[in-house]
Amino acid sequence: MSKTLLSAPLATLEQGDDFIRRHLGPCANELPAMLAAVGVDSLDTLVAQTVPAGIRLPAPLALGEPMPEHVALAKLKSIAGKNVLKKSLIGMGYYDTITPKVILRNVMENPGWYTAYTPYQAEIAQGRLEALLNFQQMVIDLTGLELANASLLDEATAAAEAMAMARRISKVKSQAFFVDEGVFPQTLDVVRTRAAYFGFELIVGPVADAARHEVFGALLQYPNERGEVADISGSIAGLKAKGAVVAVASDLLALVLLKSPGELGADIALGSAQRFGVPLGFGGPHAAFFATRQAHVRSMPGRIIGVSKDVRGKTALRMTLQTREQHIRREKANSNICTSQVLLANMAGMYAVYHGPEGLRTIAARVHRLAALLAEGLQQAGFELASDSFFDTLQVTTGERSGAIYTAAQAAGYNLRHVDGKGLGISIDEKTTLADIAALLEAFGAKADVAALDAQVASRGGNLPEALLRSDAILSHPVFNTHHTEHEMLRYLKRLQNRDLALDHSMISLGSCTMKLNATSEMIPVTWPEFADIHPFAPADQTAGYLEMIDGLAAQLREITGFDAICMQPNSGAQGEYAGLVAIRRYHASRGEQHRNVCLIPKSAHGTNPATAQMCGMDVVVVNCDDNGNVDLADLEAKAAQHADKLAALMITYPSTHGVFEEAIREICASVHQHGGQVYMDGANLNAQVGLTSPATIGADVSHMNLHKTFCIPHGGGGPGMGPIGLKAHLAPFMADHAVAPTGTEDRPNAGQGAVSATQFGSASILPISWMYITMMGGRGLKRATEVAILNANYVASQLSAHYPVLYTGSQGRVAHECILDIRPIKAVTGISEVDIAKRLMDYGFHAPTMSFPVAGTIMVEPTESEDKGELDRFIAAMVSIRAEICAIEEGRVPADNNPLKNAPHTQADFLGDWDRPYSRQEAAFPLPWVGDNKFWPSVNRIDDVYGDRNLFCSCVPMDALG
Repeated sequence: MSKTLLSAPLATLEQGDDFIRRHLGPCANELPAMLAAVGVDSLDTLVAQTVPAGIRLPAPLALGEPMPEHVALAKLKSIAGKNVLKKSLIGMGYYDTITPKVILRNVMENPGWYTAYTPYQAEIAQGRLEALLNFQQMVIDLTGLELANASLLDEATAAAEAMAMARRISKVKSQAFFVDEGVFPQTLDVVRTRAAYFGFELIVGPVADAARHEVFGALLQYPNERGEVADISGSIAGLKAKGAVVAVASDLLALVLLKSPGELGADIALGSAQRFGVPLGFGGPHAAFFATRQAHVRSMPGRIIGVSKDVRGKTALRMTLQTREQHIRREKANSNICTSQVLLANMAGMYAVYHGPEGLRTIAARVHRLAALLAEGLQQAGFELASDSFFDTLQVTTGERSGAIYTAAQAAGYNLRHVDGKGLGISIDEKTTLADIAALLEAFGAKADVAALDAQVASRGGNLPEALLRSDAILSHPVFNTHHTEHEMLRYLKRLQNRDLALDHSMISLGSCTMKLNATSEMIPVTWPEFADIHPFAPADQTAGYLEMIDGLAAQLREITGFDAICMQPNSGAQGEYAGLVAIRRYHASRGEQHRNVCLIPKSAHGTNPATAQMCGMDVVVVNCDDNGNVDLADLEAKAAQHADKLAALMITYPSTHGVFEEAIREICASVHQHGGQVYMDGANLNAQVGLTSPATIGADVSHMNLHKTFCIPHGGGGPGMGPIGLKAHLAPFMADHAVAPTGTEDRPNAGQGAVSATQFGSASILPISWMYITMMGGRGLKRATEVAILNANYVASQLSAHYPVLYTGSQGRVAHECILDIRPIKAVTGISEVDIAKRLMDYGFHAPTMSFPVAGTIMVEPTESEDKGELDRFIAAMVSIRAEICAIEEGRVPADNNPLKNAPHTQADFLGDWDRPYSRQEAAFPLPWVGDNKFWPSVNRIDDVYGDRNLFCSCVPMDALG
């Protein structure tokens, strides 16, 4: 045995840098070969050739030393232990729930589900697509409407989307929108923010008054925030008679027993699917549901899963219609939403699959029975309720006894809702027990025999109005009536997982999406009860651990970005864009410059950018790019000067969407500032900045950070995400606050600013992932991650440039963390497109890079820092092999319309029966020797997108049709 280690310093043996080594793909002995292939002698030289010297950070990030995994977990566990776990009966759209363990372990905690990407490549995403179709069918059934999407971000933003949709489809000229005073206060907060920049007038009042107003739309709550279940069909009819579009916010568990919004006449139904097995998580992530009538399909926000067929005629699923709308329509898009809550929608849908209609009815009936039992006991004790008709929520008039009762309930382990100075709210949930009811009655000073109370309630059948009880069938599709044992459910989940390609199988090299390692140690804390079981509006003295973790993460992000303040509220990148532009608009208004409403956006920008600007009431002015893909500085300066009196902002991505560090970035920012505008930096490419430069250093005033890209929150198959924003000091007073729960101390500068998401810290329960990542990497590790990401991208570009032109490079021939390969010359000669290459990569076991963004006819590759040289070489070999297959077409050795690319992907069905293609089965399915070692078989052949759009069908199909 060598004595080298025995004589090594103890610091070496402690392996403090061990997580850095495990996060970064290329090991130390691989780096020399990679650097040599790129043509440099060191990472420092490569970075010097890639990142302009004028924007480099002057000092290392002050984030402390890297922390080993077990030490970081122990530290976070200690912080989490400062949270106090009580039974929160606060309600307001958030209810404790029992996550079936088979779903917890095999979906939520399973990298086969949480590391997958948005299902743009449908042939290798059939499992997730089926799960999402189940979710849509569940929502369709329970809302009584014909069409549902695959989830939105949360109930409050879904309500805001409903308002915008109502304006699109209503013919009423009024710009007024009615909001039921019985909506949840956080929903009203978000709707107010959104309405202000659309120029809508909000009218808030009782439902009975709704039809008296001239409005283009209305938002009603059923059951409402007081818990009241009332027949709102008359108000809906009155509103619709005057041309208004009516949206109803509702509760899926209540709708198991109650007449659906569709039956009551609603045009839109929305709400949260959280209580279908998704933990409270201090407010998220939770999947919002959204449904409407078939006639409004093209005005609907979000993603819709549809049914099509593959080239063999087999039923196949895909995303349909709105999938790429924000990139196609830009500022004319229905919404800026480019993500959803897929992982959580899958959990909620599987909760319905596992329990089935009878199981859900039993759960709902039990929740209502316990609420009715509590109500009976309180009324017998002399307490008055806000309503005698309710599902799960009671509002109790307690007068001067409110404080004493609230304190007694807390002492017994229960959080109630302070409604006002004279009342308390109680919401019963799936975890509530009979013993809890007895304890609650005791806290109210009511002595009762709960068994006797139960008998009384049962004899009258509860407290739901008989006229509002549901009579139609729900969840009749076989998928909801088959998998009710754990064995059946386990096998169903595994069957779906096997149809999906995720990061647990191979590299996903999507440009602009940063599909890096989501380390297990980062994921573990998410399901700790101390984080998972906290209500978002729990008292602050019970959430000290959460607040410490969030404050710690905010401090880390301030150091990384150079900003003075961080707003943790936006729960997606698109929400971060919106929150940033809202802060800019508020800032201008505070200076008496409300008229500043012009937003400059480079032609290369993400499609969400112009859509977001439009949502903020801005006029978009497009700035040209030069032949090298950079912002045309002369065009920018000319347009900034032309619109100087009204210039509000520039939205820019850095490194650019074209994958290069633009050397004129500081001049660009200075020009905008000179003409009175603010600079918003899109954080999609932040992974190329961390530790080397920062948004504040380049001149940005505000930027969002995609925590689901740069900071390791997994994509979850299309969500969840988090998009907090960093702001310079002058913008900090204008970032989002929250009407229910403050975002900071009493002296916070942003107090009273309207919310952009349903809870004060967005999807708080996934923030530990980023906290763990940054803590384990330290400043040194984060910088090295950025350097390796740049190396990996340049390595791929250097190895592929002889086969596919690299469209854009910097002044020294370098790309940033991603590169664009130009397929247009190939298509011009052979007819082979970027789509054909994407489908053929599936046969090699890879997910395709990003197609046709930001330049049509190209593919954008981002290998990230987490892929090792072996995986990069396999991808390069696949791309080189595909280029050779294209050469065979160019040379006429195989037909242009019958070749491995045009017929890709190949499935096991292709191996049955006769084979009459001009290439072998071996070439089709095993094109390189190593493919067979880890073969991924697509479950369907190439999908017919045109058929799917012409034959729109977005609900579950017969089980045998899915194969």
